[in-house]
Amino acid sequence: MIRITHRGTGELIAEGKKGWGMFSFEGNYYISAKNLKTKGFKFSGVPGLCPYKFIYFWYHLELSNGEKEKMMAWKYWLPNPLFPFVAFRIGLPINHPSIIVEEV
Repeated sequence: MIRITHRGTGELIAEGKKGWGMFSFEGNYYISAKNLKTKGFKFSGVPGLCPYKFIYFWYHLELSNGEKEKMMAWKYWLPNPLFPFVAFRIGLPINHPSIIVEEV
């Protein structure tokens, strides 16, 4: 079981079994909607391009106490079909300084 919490507040961001719902790839977790435990990820409108995974948009994390972590996560909106585990999921870097990733 993987648990991701916000370091400053202890707010639970995501939790689930490692696998299809919490997929680890290239130092990031790609998290399905059912494993997200917050509704705080907000669309930023800032696009990005990966040469082989294609088009994504950045997301801010708005915490329940009003704090905002800008451009903390991303979501592939036009993903490469060879990488279905990144499609339409929140991507979050495992080593982001504002999160704690625990295997419980």
